[in-house]
Parts: sequence; structure tokens; C-alpha cells
Amino acid sequence: MADYINIRGQNIEVVASDPANPTLGQIWYNSTSNTLKGLGYQAAAWATGGTMSAARRRLAGAGNQTAALGFGGETPPTGTAATEEYNGTSWTAGGSLSTARLGLSGCGIQTAALGFGGEGAPGTQSVTEEYNGSTWSPGGSLPIGKKFAVGAGTQTAALNMAGLTDPAGGVNTSEEYDGSTWTAGGTMSTTRYFLGGAGLQTAGLAFGGNNPTPTRLSATEEYDGTSWTAGGNLNTARNELSGGCGIQTAALCIDGNAAPAVTTVEQYDGTSWTNITPTATAKVFHASMGTTSLALSAAGEQGGVGNVATTEEYTGAGPATKTITAS
Repeated sequence: MADYINIRGQNIEVVASDPANPTLGQIWYNSTSNTLKGLGYQAAAWATGGTMSAARRRLAGAGNQTAALGFGGETPPTGTAATEEYNGTSWTAGGSLSTARLGLSGCGIQTAALGFGGEGAPGTQSVTEEYNGSTWSPGGSLPIGKKFAVGAGTQTAALNMAGLTDPAGGVNTSEEYDGSTWTAGGTMSTTRYFLGGAGLQTAGLAFGGNNPTPTRLSATEEYDGTSWTAGGNLNTARNELSGGCGIQTAALCIDGNAAPAVTTVEQYDGTSWTNITPTATAKVFHASMGTTSLALSAAGEQGGVGNVATTEEYTGAGPATKTITAS
């Protein structure tokens, strides 16, 4: 029988820790964990993650797959102030928002997040709150109260896109935050709410949502920090989104309502959307965050079930270290 060195042209190294930059097909023996490992190619897949403490929909999210934040939302018939933190395995309680609300926007990271707008008591909110990893504190108020908009960017350079206002209804305005004050941003081409979004303040992305006519949109718009321009359309028009994953040139649109709710996931490359591996369960009004290679979809509303506390984790296709066993 041929040995590994004759097949691959290299020895199986014995190392105390996994190599920092292995090559595809490389195999090594980790003497610390007493395991044989190799770098192979992994197909894209969704997997079940930890369950949130409370089922909710119309919540906001921030962070990434291994350090996520879910806050606010609706636990019918009212909004909630509850915040939960995710470590890649389980959710634990974080500091509560000062103002309970649903349909709010979020952005940033787990230890420096921003929550703004939404619907609370009494009505549509202009309130902004900043999270430091344990507590929320007041930030600058939006120029006008908005709900069912979508946020992107960071705590000190945020973008708020479209949404609903009272009594005007759907709007096509955007706002920019500098860490203390909101100012008017560029005007979007399409009025929309219940939309998805991703990116940064100077490179934002808005997609899907309600117009309200047509009820569900496929239109995508890209922001350069000054003005909005048309991007590639979604393959499946949908609304009842909440957030999005990634940056302007590498984003995900997850699930949503296409009459009915769908498990369809699309990936954007800066020009066009492509259907990729679907989720296991169709949800609307969920929170999504992360990147196109490591994404998270948390809570939301599931048809026939109602509000859920479930989490799904996405791992994109690519090289991955695997433990080699005899089976």
C-alpha cells in the first residue's frame, strides 16, 4: 500500500498545536489533543444554534456569529427591553434597553452596539441607545421617529435606512450617526419598510421590503456615503426582513415573506444576487448578523408556530480543519 508521503509528497508532521496557515489537503498529528487532522473543503450549511431565553419577533441584532447581540422586539402584545448575548453556543441575559420597543434598528458589535427607532409607548420612537457590553446609555435622538427601518455600520458611524414614520407612512430617507448626532443622509430611490440591509455608513446596502405597492420588493440600492444608486435585484421579492449580514460587496438576505414565508437565502457580490443554501425553517421578522461565511439568524416568527426563540448558524463553503477518524 502506498504511504502518505508518496501520495502527497510530504510527511505527516507531529505538532503541539494546529498549523496557523495549513494548505488544502495537508494532514498533521496534534500531539496535544492526540488527534489526526487535515485541511479539507467544507460545503456550505446551516446548523441549529443555541435557543434564546424568550421567543420574540421584530427584534434588532448586532455583532457576529460568535459574539452576537439580540435586543428589543415583540413578545405580543407589547415590545420588550430585554437584551441577550450569544457566544457562539448559548444565549445569556445582557443589560436591558431603557425603552422597550419593537421594530427597532441595530448595528455595531456585541460590546459597542447601537439601537435606534422602533415602536414603543407612546408610538414611533426617535430614541437611540448605545451598548458597551453590559449596559445601555442614551445617545442622540433621530431627527424623526422611525420604525421598521434597517441599520448598518458601527456605533460611531451608523446608517439608518428607510422605514415607517407617523403619520407619513413609508419613507425613502436615510440618516447618519457620528457617535453623538444624527444628520440627514442621501434620499433613497424607493420608499420602503420591512426591508433588509447591510454594510457601512459609507458603503451601505438596502434590499427588499414593502413599498407598499408592490407589497414585496426585489429592488436593491447601494449607498456611497452621499447618494443611493440601483443595485442588482433579488431573485425573490420579499418583505418582513430584519437586518442583514455582511458588507456592500458580500451580503446575505435570509428568509422573509414572499407569500408565504420562505427559506430562500441569497448572496450579493456587489452586482448580483445568487441563491445559496436555504435555511431549515422559514421565518420572518428575525434578526440576522455576521458575514457571508459565518452568519446567524435569531428568533422571529414562524408560520403555524408564532414567535420562536430558535437560532440558525451558517457556515459558508471553503477550507475547514477536520479531525480524521477511522470510521
